Amino acid sequence: MRLVRQKELTQTRKKRVLDALKTTSGADARRDQVRTLRCRPPLYRFQEIFHAIKTGRYPNRTKLAADIEVTTKTIQRDLDYMRYQLGLPIEFDYCRGGYYFTQSVDRLPLFELTEGELVSLFVAQKALVAYKGTAFEQPLRNAFDKLSAAAATKLSVSWTDIDSAFSFHQFNAYLLDTTTFDTFSKAISQSRSVEFEYKKLGARNYEKRSVEPWHLACVGGQWYLLAHDLKRNARRVFVLARMRKVERTSRSFEKPAPEILKQLFKDSFQIWQSESSKTYEIALRFDSFAAQLVRERTWHSSQRIQELTNGDLEIHFTLNSLDEILPWIRSWGEHCRVLKPKELLQKAKRTFRNPGLESKSLPRIHG
Repeated sequence: MRLVRQKELTQTRKKRVLDALKTTSGADARRDQVRTLRCRPPLYRFQEIFHAIKTGRYPNRTKLAADIEVTTKTIQRDLDYMRYQLGLPIEFDYCRGGYYFTQSVDRLPLFELTEGELVSLFVAQKALVAYKGTAFEQPLRNAFDKLSAAAATKLSVSWTDIDSAFSFHQFNAYLLDTTTFDTFSKAISQSRSVEFEYKKLGARNYEKRSVEPWHLACVGGQWYLLAHDLKRNARRVFVLARMRKVERTSRSFEKPAPEILKQLFKDSFQIWQSESSKTYEIALRFDSFAAQLVRERTWHSSQRIQELTNGDLEIHFTLNSLDEILPWIRSWGEHCRVLKPKELLQKAKRTFRNPGLESKSLPRIHG
């Protein structure tokens, strides 16, 4: 009986509080009409309300509305959200005429984030190990800490705990500094052209380039810029590590259609494409030793695997350029056989027939 009575009193009290909060006095309404109100972001309002209650000032709606410069109705909606959505223990003290926390609250929980979600987020961040040791590492750590602090539930997991449990090993992306990356990021988002000095592979000197930047991509541990070269009036790919004196200009340009951007690397084995629109149907055969390794990964979006009866397999790609796939073929040694096209066979013969190499370390050339 005592528990039932206590539950009834709690429900009655909540109803009385809600009814009282919904009633705006005439003085409040007049003040709301004559005061010049400001547009305050919800996060700002939540923080101000949270701080006012946490410091023990027992603020009411009228006081909060005056301090934050919004209406009392806005304050009411914020209080309801903080109480019922964020789960904050906010109650109204009739004797003191203001709000208070019924229990100790250390922080403002902005959203629900489970420990499992936080671990998943960290694992995804760990996959970006290319940033380790660069100027990007600390901002990533700060973002992780902020997410942990903003979570509605106190998390027992820490950065150190997860750092020791997961790792990714791959080539680290090389960035000169964050300035270059930031300049191109802003130029792409604002559709502004960029000027820089560039040293091509094998060149002795830098040359000035002026481009309309389209897209940044990290491929194989290297950052690339795909852009329209204004002087050559053609699409070009640049390596960020080979640039210097990067400056964003005031010249604007029209961005390519989203459909075009989606197709940027469709026919590239990694990043490079020829200026021709021609594509090649590539066929490679792997023996049973290497077949399992080939099955375990997706090497290209166009790949098609055909299983053979003796445990071998054939893999097929549709590519625009043959140059990038040659080193990959060579890395498989005698376990890979080039089947087609004829152009790839010819390139492979010229590239791999090096007298200084043992024949058993070379892929087999069919035909």
